[in-house]
Amino acid sequence: MAKFVLAGKADCPLYAKAELLADRLQGSLPDFRIHKISILPDEWEKWLEAACERNGWKHKDSPLIWRELVDRGGKGMLLGGFSDFLEHCQDYYSITSDMVTDIMLSVAAENLESKTNLLAEEQHRVSLIKPLHIWISSALSATCHFLIPNLLSAEISPHNSTISLHLLDLDGSKEELQQLRMETEDLALCQLHQVTIHTDLEQAFQEAHVILLLDEHWCDDSDAENENEEENKRKKVKHISDRYREYGRLIDTRARKEVKVIVSGNSFVNLRSSLLLDNVCSIDNHRFVSVSTHLENEARAIVAKKLKARTSDVTNVIVWGNISGSFYIDLQRARVFNYDGPIKGPASFSQPVLKVLNERKWLQTEFQELVRCQRAARASKTCRGAAMSQTNGILKVLKAWNGVCASDELLSIGGVCQGCYDLPEGIVLSMPVTFTGDGWAVLTDAAIEHELKDRLQLFAEELRQVCPTTKSGMRRDKHFLTPFSFEHEVCYNASAARTLTAVFMPQEKELGSEPCRTGPDAEECR
Repeated sequence: MAKFVLAGKADCPLYAKAELLADRLQGSLPDFRIHKISILPDEWEKWLEAACERNGWKHKDSPLIWRELVDRGGKGMLLGGFSDFLEHCQDYYSITSDMVTDIMLSVAAENLESKTNLLAEEQHRVSLIKPLHIWISSALSATCHFLIPNLLSAEISPHNSTISLHLLDLDGSKEELQQLRMETEDLALCQLHQVTIHTDLEQAFQEAHVILLLDEHWCDDSDAENENEEENKRKKVKHISDRYREYGRLIDTRARKEVKVIVSGNSFVNLRSSLLLDNVCSIDNHRFVSVSTHLENEARAIVAKKLKARTSDVTNVIVWGNISGSFYIDLQRARVFNYDGPIKGPASFSQPVLKVLNERKWLQTEFQELVRCQRAARASKTCRGAAMSQTNGILKVLKAWNGVCASDELLSIGGVCQGCYDLPEGIVLSMPVTFTGDGWAVLTDAAIEHELKDRLQLFAEELRQVCPTTKSGMRRDKHFLTPFSFEHEVCYNASAARTLTAVFMPQEKELGSEPCRTGPDAEECR
């Protein structure tokens, strides 16, 4: 089989002449096949240069004609221009072209008009597609690899038939992003419209409907031996501040006003959300959330193990405080389904956790510490946050926001305080909310006792005094201030810690245990 490819400018008379000669051969010879590539005149030079560089050819004029050894996509053998193709046809097939100049010019004009009309039709077809634009920052992180296949499903976005995925990583390489794009396209997911990759902010967050900001690969260009830790930490916080202020400005000017912005990760989560909100003017604050659902799920797992129930059967656990730092797990509304106790009922029957779990001392001491130690131990072993846990938290928030879950389902997310629970306005704090189509609403009827109110005030004070810390350290008080590794670099105020210890841990000596630590010693906390 003879397979030829004809490429040329749409308005080129010689391309028109070669095209008609090839049509004539294909009509008379059963094994002669042609493929035509018509290029707009202003795009021809760039296309020709790329084609010659890709195949190692040298050619300057239109048309460009080559022969393929197999059906389309095989290695090409260059013939040359029109005169070379005409000579080949005369030698092998004894056929020549006698087209006059007027007909050549007429056909060339028709080719250009047809190409222009086809492009206009394609642009109109594309304009009818209204995809959901999802942007993911730090796209080369492990979380993103778990997130993508679950994100592109009808379960997450039931009201959108097509999704355009935009992968952004300012610290990653273009080659790695290209590989991730190919892997995503190879999933062949029905909702995927296109995948774009970005290593700069030139097009960042353009027309975004959903923005997922994952943990960044924080750069540390300083020499640890020549600079003290405090200086290194200041540089890191400055780097975060500069980047997220720029993110906030770009989201404000480029994203849609109904955008959903979700900040996730293990480090500086509340700080990153605050920086975004400080630089956004035209978008409602309730379009921004920080994910604390992974902490909620960890607490559910510990409670379920204590009750000998499934983790999915424990619901309505509340997380208060700083997602990356000092937080408190509240079980005042937590319920358990299918509990194997003296009182049983159908599958829809549930009981309050505090009613069936009477170990109040364990809840106030060991339980709070177990949640923190579990996170710290995992980070110390893997040297990174739990990607699957983060992914599950993001998906749960998106489901609730998109109306997939029940409207009264309770979730804990980091949102900006606007006078609720007598907290300072503008502080981003984890608290219980319910989701609606326009955003989220704070649960206003939660029972805030004096002790919990004091905790919230101290959490707010900690968040106000954001400062860097060491790459490996721990909270000095026992039950509130979280042990953390380099993934949990959150500000810590020493005076707030002393106050927390004095107010809430008068029985430190009586309990007779040491503060939780990261690294190998963290196993003792599990």
